[in-house]
Amino acid sequence: MSLLGLVLGMLGIGWMFCAVLPVVPYAWPSRRASSLLGGLLFLIGVVLVFASPAEAATPASVSPVVRPTVAVPEVSAMYRRWVEQAVAEEWGVDGSPARLAAQLHQESSWNPKAHSPVGAEGLAQFMPGTARWIAQRFPDRLGGFDPWDPQQAALAAAIYDAWLADRNPGASQCSTWSFALSAYNGGEGNLRQEQALAVRAGRDRRRWAGNVADMRARSQAAWRENRAYVRRILMVLEPAYIDAGWAGQAVCA
Repeated sequence: MSLLGLVLGMLGIGWMFCAVLPVVPYAWPSRRASSLLGGLLFLIGVVLVFASPAEAATPASVSPVVRPTVAVPEVSAMYRRWVEQAVAEEWGVDGSPARLAAQLHQESSWNPKAHSPVGAEGLAQFMPGTARWIAQRFPDRLGGFDPWDPQQAALAAAIYDAWLADRNPGASQCSTWSFALSAYNGGEGNLRQEQALAVRAGRDRRRWAGNVADMRARSQAAWRENRAYVRRILMVLEPAYIDAGWAGQAVCA
């Protein structure tokens, strides 16, 4: 509503009221003039009040959630065939090459020579101890595993993801993959402790969002990095790779 319209309307009523007073105040316009002026002010006020546009909703109340835009680097095409082969070997037609691509994007930005400050190596950023363990755990497929070899690294990441997902099933595929990626990034031990904390807090240990994801059994910095890792892969990068033409279905869409 228009404040000006209300003011003018009230003034118009006042002028019309004065026009009917028994005694017109000194120097006041004639009764006829007061009545006409009051009616005009009142009419203008009414028009302003009812012609005022309704308040628009604030942008925050109507704007949809916008997914961050991520450019799929051209270098990913060099490794696409190996990623698709690894996913097909591990999951068949039900696998998501886009998800594994998203993970490798997050891990190393597709740099097979990446070496992190804490010692993680190669395209899939395996720690040396984990690389030795996975070669021993899957000798038929990863015997002699070299984390610096991008083809072997893509296959090892797929195998390790599947192993972690099988050991940490969730109430949904989104939760299962969130658990697997959390364990890949920060260790299965920390994940299990946070699931136990969820139970003690009355939360569901088989659900990630709003449950296990809110629990912390590691440093604040490590916890934030871990949650960002899971969220970015499943909510941002996997959809971006699907949009770019990679096969798969966003598991947390």
